[in-house]
Amino acid sequence: MPDDSAHPAAAARPQALAAGRPAKPLSGRVAVPGDKSISHRALMLGGLAVGRTEISGLLEGEDVLATAAALRAMGADIVRETDGRWIVHGVGLGGLAEPADVIDLGNSGTAARLLLGILATHPFTSFVTGDASLRSRPMGRVITPLSQFGAHFLSREGGRLPLAVTGAANPVPQTYRLPVPSAQVKSAVLLAGLNTPGETTLIEPQATRDHTERMLGHFGATIRVEPDAGGARHITIEGYPELTAAPIAVPGDPSSAAFPLVAALIVPGSDVTITGVGLNPTRAGLIASLKEMGADIALENQCIEGGEPVADLHVRAGMLKGADIPPERAPSMIDEYPVLAVAASHASGRTIMRGLAELRVKESDRLTAIATGLAACGVRVDVAGDDLIVEGTGKPPAGGARIATQLDHRIAMAFLVFGLGAKQPVAIDDARPIATSFPDFVPLMNRLGAQFTKEG
Repeated sequence: MPDDSAHPAAAARPQALAAGRPAKPLSGRVAVPGDKSISHRALMLGGLAVGRTEISGLLEGEDVLATAAALRAMGADIVRETDGRWIVHGVGLGGLAEPADVIDLGNSGTAARLLLGILATHPFTSFVTGDASLRSRPMGRVITPLSQFGAHFLSREGGRLPLAVTGAANPVPQTYRLPVPSAQVKSAVLLAGLNTPGETTLIEPQATRDHTERMLGHFGATIRVEPDAGGARHITIEGYPELTAAPIAVPGDPSSAAFPLVAALIVPGSDVTITGVGLNPTRAGLIASLKEMGADIALENQCIEGGEPVADLHVRAGMLKGADIPPERAPSMIDEYPVLAVAASHASGRTIMRGLAELRVKESDRLTAIATGLAACGVRVDVAGDDLIVEGTGKPPAGGARIATQLDHRIAMAFLVFGLGAKQPVAIDDARPIATSFPDFVPLMNRLGAQFTKEG
């Protein structure tokens, strides 16, 4: 038969992939891609700053490339150098221009919600869309606070993309209290406040990842973070700052590091080091949870880069035990629950992961996807309200299932990791979404000794 892999339709076909138990323990020293959250913000704030921002270690996944394309469409000059550095020549705060075409943000909820924050206080009209997964996700929780600045939104039912946003010509500063923990909503409000006179204050009763606050300070914005008597954080941004270009070294993404980390824990005899991983305290919930489960994880070569703590993770396999993961930890590891559930399925005893409502509005309904996938692989699992309960036996789970990823990159990677420790191989229906956050996932895991094979 002729090779049709170069045919335009080939790229649109699902790419099934299977993972089985490797012949030998995983071993080696690897670096994961740059942090996705920091990469998005580096491009956005670099585009709003005055001058030349140099970014090293930028994640070059589809999500981040969509952010770069959106900013280019509004006038920012963004180029990738041959040595892998990215250079952003910003237009200055308020200097973005009306895009000539629809902005397509692919699969990226972070890009969509943060960019809507920027657009809400720029006085022109933009049209924003994404892929099928992104178009199914609710944007109402950013539309509500951003509308209070004076922006106008026209969206599909349920606040879904595609939508049109006309930014406020005379934005009004706001004080907004987050109804549920969300770093994306917080960031959208703070970014809207940049181009708004006076002070905008965001109140978060429960701390979420703070990359936006750290990076705003890095670019010269005036931002205050003050706790109140009840423990809530009041984050205040002064409008119309002179953002100044500043170099950024993007650390390794802890959400990406989670996959080789858990793989090393569940494949007997494994010894793996993951270098240069960002360990922001608002992102370190997975490591804390795994250590409570008995994981052997050592932090080596700890340092600070660009205001963010960084370390190498030295991981050795060993028996894990069940644990009770508290709901207040959820914001610091919300993207890591799929792979934590994989670790729990290989542990001894019951693991309860509490307060996971946020998982229902990710790239897929991750709470349901995790539970359905684990059950198909022979794991005893239950969803009680917003809690996920996994019963591990301390022995390798059965596996042998084919998992519907629902176009969700983290579900895809989590169940490939599952297959490395299961009795029978586990297949996923489509590996293409992995490229949104971790384009090098398969070759990196294969370098460690994983066995991933294409199906079909």
